[in-house]
Amino acid sequence: MHLDAIWRVALVAVSLALDVFAVGIGVGMRGADTAAKFRIGAAFATSEVAMTLLGAGIGAAAGRVLGSAAGYLGFGALVAVGLYMIVETVRETESGFDLSRGWGLFVAALSLSLDSLGIGFSILYIGAPLIVSLVAIAFASVTSTTLGLTFGGVLGRRAEETAGLWAGIVLVLTGLGFAAEKYLAG
Repeated sequence: MHLDAIWRVALVAVSLALDVFAVGIGVGMRGADTAAKFRIGAAFATSEVAMTLLGAGIGAAAGRVLGSAAGYLGFGALVAVGLYMIVETVRETESGFDLSRGWGLFVAALSLSLDSLGIGFSILYIGAPLIVSLVAIAFASVTSTTLGLTFGGVLGRRAEETAGLWAGIVLVLTGLGFAAEKYLAG
């Protein structure tokens, strides 16, 4: 595997992790015991990986039907997901759920992993084995959730509000960069 593929996987994993980090900060500000931290980390990582895998399956099917245009479709999905994250962050939607258990945790994990579905469309086209990408995404998700929960009280509301915006910006730039690179190489 080439070094540039490793950087691409890392960039995608970190982009996804910023959103999870933001939610971890929000929950951490309210306090979370060790069991809640474990539940949240496991739920977020599982949903991120599962949705990435689902998106990769859909992306592979699209690749068979659309050929090389599927890569551009996947990179367009990255840009769309990034723009969606930016809009949602600017709109400042607030959840009334307890994000540490039950229905609130399920809804949070599902909504956070929707961007992973979009990532999955393009993950096959960034030059890294799928398993490496999934492990990196899971690791980044667990790490960012743990950091967000741990430092939630310290970092405060400001970091929570801007993390989603930065994640969206990174995803938009990543999608545009990957598409430009594919165009210039092809």
